[in-house]
Amino acid sequence: MSIHKEGRKLLFWLLIILAAINFGLSQIIPEQDTTLNLVLLFSIIIYILILQFFRNPYIQLPDEEKLVFAPADGKVVVIEETLENEYLHESRKQISIFMSPINVHVNRSPIKGIVEYFKYHPGKYLVAWHPKSSFENERTTMVLKHSSGVKILVRQIAGAVARRIKWYVKEGTPLEQGGEFGFIKFGSRVDVFLPLDAEVLVSIDEKTKGGRTPIARLK
Repeated sequence: MSIHKEGRKLLFWLLIILAAINFGLSQIIPEQDTTLNLVLLFSIIIYILILQFFRNPYIQLPDEEKLVFAPADGKVVVIEETLENEYLHESRKQISIFMSPINVHVNRSPIKGIVEYFKYHPGKYLVAWHPKSSFENERTTMVLKHSSGVKILVRQIAGAVARRIKWYVKEGTPLEQGGEFGFIKFGSRVDVFLPLDAEVLVSIDEKTKGGRTPIARLK
């Protein structure tokens, strides 16, 4: 387990600020032990909560040609057939995973492949489970092309709380299955658009682990 690079600067300055607040109060009200202890306890709780947002567990990268792995930790909230209009322009099976604030926020590649298409879209900050969030919220769209020719579209979607999407890829970037391609701060949603003949291996409300839970099998 390590701390993700996206949180290190924030955690450093938060530690300085909380330490300064506690030190300052100890100088201003040195005899108010109960108040000082409550402020210290509150500071520790806040720091631990923020710290867990940025945890980055080590995983053994999978290597399964036919399996599609979850791109994020979270809960499956959508499994449906839909029309993908941005790039593929065809009907696809969509699996959406909602990431709550207590989940790991690292986003991982569901398959091994080359980034054929990537685009960032500014947008709204509707709650991540809103039906329109997939095409109205701030988001990124990435299309991965497998060596077999199969293409899978993955979409990072910001939510009402998560207003910071990060990505580490561009068109032409090779990705290992389970390899990190992005990060969304403080919860959000990730959509995966699969071929219609893919066999879905998860169900609604099932919990997933990024890079570890198989969500579908390709034909």
